[in-house]
Amino acid sequence: MCGRYVLEGPISRLTEYFDARYTEDENLFKNNYNIAPTTQVPVVRINRKGERVILNHVWGLIPHWAKDKTGSAKLNNARGESVHEKPSFRTAFKKFRCLIPASGYYEWQTPPEGSDRRRQPFYIHPAHTPYFAMAGVCDHWLDKVTGELVMSTAIVTTDPCQKLKEVHDRMPVMIPQAEWADWLDPRNQDVKVLRRLIMSSNDVGFHAVGFGVSAVGKSRLDQEELIKPQAAE
Repeated sequence: MCGRYVLEGPISRLTEYFDARYTEDENLFKNNYNIAPTTQVPVVRINRKGERVILNHVWGLIPHWAKDKTGSAKLNNARGESVHEKPSFRTAFKKFRCLIPASGYYEWQTPPEGSDRRRQPFYIHPAHTPYFAMAGVCDHWLDKVTGELVMSTAIVTTDPCQKLKEVHDRMPVMIPQAEWADWLDPRNQDVKVLRRLIMSSNDVGFHAVGFGVSAVGKSRLDQEELIKPQAAE
């Protein structure tokens, strides 16, 4: 599961790395060190003109058939093993996929049973690239009363790579750059082919973070200190 992640700019680095045009107001972009579900987040998609663009979606999927948008926070992650068949995600997986840029993300390590230690947050980041390209699925929800259109997304997760097994039992799917075009192409609706892209990645680094053990869980706290390594005791 991924419940918090980080995105650092500048916009020029983001657009250059993903070879995509940024369609939002650049003045509103800021570094965010504690992104939580229901937040507006940049995603990479193919628009109707076939262009690769970066635009904002709500993190937490709202299926197009939902009666309201209150369940968004509960659908921030989609299990890769079942994303193609779950009612909330299967249409999004087949037709509306995206990449979710991240400079890194947090995960909490559960202490051994019987231990009096608290859960320890870790910061997990790319080992060799400026960003993760986390696999995402998208949907569009229309409020029939107000006419509000909400675009939303969820992160696809899978079993962890060998490196991360000691930290957590899940991790986001990272789409390799060579597979971006296949993942993003809305014409690619071959579920068997798409499912082959759902795999763990070993191209990660990680460290325990020490800015207060519970600080990362407080979405109002957004500062670079959150990703700093825990000081040696």
